[in-house]
Amino acid sequence: MSLAVIDEPRLEDGGDVYMLTSTITSRGQTRHAQPAPPIQGSAMREMFTMVMNPDLLSFALGLPAPELFPLANYREAAIRVLDTDPQALQYQVRPGPLKRHLQQLMASRGVNCREDQIFLTTGAQQATHLLVNLLLERGAQTLFEEVTYEGLHMALQPLRPQSIIAPTTAETGIDLDVVEDQLKRGARPAFIYTITDGHNPLGLSLSQAARIRLIELARRFRVPIVEDDVFGLLNYDGPALSPMRALDDEWVFYIGSFSKILAPALRVGWIIAPDAFKPSLSFLKHASDLDLTTFAQFTVSDYLDTGAMPDHLATLRREYGMRRDLMLRALESSFPFEARWLKPNCGMFIWVELPPRINSVELLRMAVETERVAFMPGEAFSPPGGHCARNGIRLNFTHCQPQWIEDGIARLARVLKRALARNG
Repeated sequence: MSLAVIDEPRLEDGGDVYMLTSTITSRGQTRHAQPAPPIQGSAMREMFTMVMNPDLLSFALGLPAPELFPLANYREAAIRVLDTDPQALQYQVRPGPLKRHLQQLMASRGVNCREDQIFLTTGAQQATHLLVNLLLERGAQTLFEEVTYEGLHMALQPLRPQSIIAPTTAETGIDLDVVEDQLKRGARPAFIYTITDGHNPLGLSLSQAARIRLIELARRFRVPIVEDDVFGLLNYDGPALSPMRALDDEWVFYIGSFSKILAPALRVGWIIAPDAFKPSLSFLKHASDLDLTTFAQFTVSDYLDTGAMPDHLATLRREYGMRRDLMLRALESSFPFEARWLKPNCGMFIWVELPPRINSVELLRMAVETERVAFMPGEAFSPPGGHCARNGIRLNFTHCQPQWIEDGIARLARVLKRALARNG
């Protein structure tokens, strides 16, 4: 992929608009972005409102399957917490046993950590926001991929950083040659953000060689890495690789969450932080929310006490893997040969690259209006004001029940064929 140059603010772009002072190509160059004043009236917000319509057959949002929530286990856990510890509903700052469970869970991913290195958060989004505010001074540099999780952009915008945006591909991920070149040229981002497994939106997982090389760059140039690993436990084709945090505990901040594997509304996530940053992060965390998600944390901990998590994860992997394969077969049978996609081995998403003449935002409008089906267009994952991945679409395969997947892909195929005919 290569990044287009943004010459002027556009009213349809959400949040701050970034004006480019240099350009980026697929290799070797970078762009630095200067923030323009925030603008109102975002087509991106309109798009999110559109895909939230409950009347649609939707592959848009990164949601788990509600029919797989272990509701009876949650109910029993919540009752036990209330019966045995009413103080779980009070103001309090105590780690409880959840951190010990997280130590074991992280050990299963190859990460050794202490309880005092674990910070419980209100989901992964708060974790991202906390680390952005911990590491990034207003107007300083940061580095991330040209196509990445939109929640990062939301966390960054208030601080208006100079964004160094590296090319990425659905095959290999972030272009580390470009990253190394920019660091050699003197770029010093406050951090490098990456999603190592089940990339949102690309679905890819970084190779072991790429993980090692990125850590070597972080050490060599003294730049922290923020590793977002909320999908790392949803692996479908054998054991997943260990996170980068397993390879380095000095330069890697790790973000995890129960939102994708238990339930989003529990809002329980965590950060594993390097020792040098623990005092500052502890202050920032307490100042942000007074550590007030204790009831949810105690309930999750009680659920984990029952030993039900391994069987639950096995169920998710089996069911989501089946849905992934069902969607891949539907794409193979319905989509025109001009579209391209890869099989993700982890996460919740399949990324489809359409012919360059297709604008996926316009395609979304057509799909909603004519076939009542939705997806997330690639432009949602561009930097504010950017238009990369305009011909890409992200499809979620975990939320939609299996009997609807084939029909939904067939609907999308009909829309795409009409759009291709219209665009020559």
